[in-house]
Amino acid sequence: MGYFKGKQFKKDIILVAVGYYCRFSLSYRDVSEILKERGVSVHPTTIMRWVHEYGNLIYQMWKKKQKFAHHTWHLDETYIKVKGEGCYLYRAIDSDGHTLDIQLRKKRNHQAAYAFMRRLVKRFGEPAVLITDQAPALLCAFKKLKKNGFYTNTKHCTVKYLNNLIEQSSTCQTALCQIFWLPKYPSCFSYDKRD
Repeated sequence: MGYFKGKQFKKDIILVAVGYYCRFSLSYRDVSEILKERGVSVHPTTIMRWVHEYGNLIYQMWKKKQKFAHHTWHLDETYIKVKGEGCYLYRAIDSDGHTLDIQLRKKRNHQAAYAFMRRLVKRFGEPAVLITDQAPALLCAFKKLKKNGFYTNTKHCTVKYLNNLIEQSSTCQTALCQIFWLPKYPSCFSYDKRD
């Protein structure tokens, strides 16, 4: 990986610093203090530069490592505000509660749901069971995808109590998303403005 050539600090230190900043709600100074406790003296401004330079790269590497998915997926969309604008957060988790993918869209319609569900099946393959609520956009997108040859062997469940896993975690996820899409975190996650 030639991304880290010529840097004063080793790749592992940079990855840990950027990982701490993007994963947890820490300031640059907090990350600097954590590293100092471990014997590495890094100025908070240096950590800020690393986050701007490597944040998106590390996120892309993380997405590649998350290619394995369980056989049961839970899908949901949640209304959140990003920079004062109302948006819909589409999110998919596996049966253990691990996030498979997220997508932010301006509209909640079957085209947005179709694009998200198609991206999921292309990245992870078909699940055995797909659990959603009874949102018309998700139902329409699933039928359209099935007609186009995706999700052919997938059982689609819309039973309300089965979707509790993602519904319970979405309140926490909404709070996290409102933190991560502040102007302070521009390179950690992307904001899809299509539609």
